Amino acid sequence: MKNLLIALKGMAMGMAETVPGVSGGTIAFITGIYEKLLETIKAFKPSLLKTWKQDGIKAVWNEINGTFIISLLGGMIVGIGIGVVVIEKLIHLYPPVVWAFFFGLIIASIIYIGKQISKWDSKTIGALILGGIIAFGITQIPIGQVNESLWFVFLCGAIAVSALILPGISGSFILLIMGMYSYILHDTLKTGLIENHESGALITMIVFGLGMIVGLVTMARFLTWSLKKHKNTTFAILTGFMIGALNKLWPWRVPEKVMLENDEIVNFNELSSLEFDKVITEYSTSPSGYSENWGEPAFLVGVIVFFFVGLLLVLGMDYFSKNKSH
Repeated sequence: MKNLLIALKGMAMGMAETVPGVSGGTIAFITGIYEKLLETIKAFKPSLLKTWKQDGIKAVWNEINGTFIISLLGGMIVGIGIGVVVIEKLIHLYPPVVWAFFFGLIIASIIYIGKQISKWDSKTIGALILGGIIAFGITQIPIGQVNESLWFVFLCGAIAVSALILPGISGSFILLIMGMYSYILHDTLKTGLIENHESGALITMIVFGLGMIVGLVTMARFLTWSLKKHKNTTFAILTGFMIGALNKLWPWRVPEKVMLENDEIVNFNELSSLEFDKVITEYSTSPSGYSENWGEPAFLVGVIVFFFVGLLLVLGMDYFSKNKSH
């Protein structure tokens, strides 16, 4: 039962990571496995070879918390699959409602993580502001062009997975900024590997995976050290990350510039139809402004309902985790 629960948490992390603007690290934090995840990742080190020679594979398994990491990764793989197929379709059909759910989720997460700070002083307030500025600045960076070079694929894997374990910064959004979101998740993973079983797609995903491993181990070691030595400051900057990223989750956003399938970038209001490949820049607006400029319903009732669903989901988890027996 315990392993199933960990797998479900991993599934939630995987689904979150397929949505630009939502961080799997946030899900890990609010489900209570964040620090355990960092410690587990940190356990992967060269000394494991010595442990294996001296004490056997069982000792290695225990040192890396094998059952935990396998359950979590299995859940994440399933979650990514669900996210690529289901969440993406929901965002296409009911975008304001889906974004409202995640907006509520992150608002509650800000409250949750902010409560972990035991002392507020000039240092923690400064870290909070700095985190907010960094995350907001990242969300304002225009989306880049695709670069299919393997060295760049490796770099994308390392950077995106570092964002994965940072609450508030979405790994998939980092891929969007680097121009690689569609290329990695759709062109390579979904179409090239899963549907057509192409060898080139397999090589690309292996290189991307190697980049993820390097980035994950590096960032996990840094965050583990940071949480031990500067806990309040670290929590403050992570809270700031989530505050700064909120603008990317506002339910009613209208594109300014979009990229067509031939990679041409045009103004959204110049299009005769709503067919385009990706949004380059966008702006937040009101429900009426969304309907007027986007030409789609604002789903106001659904937005309000699912905002509170996301909000209460996290706050409810926090409440029950405090009141459950050991």
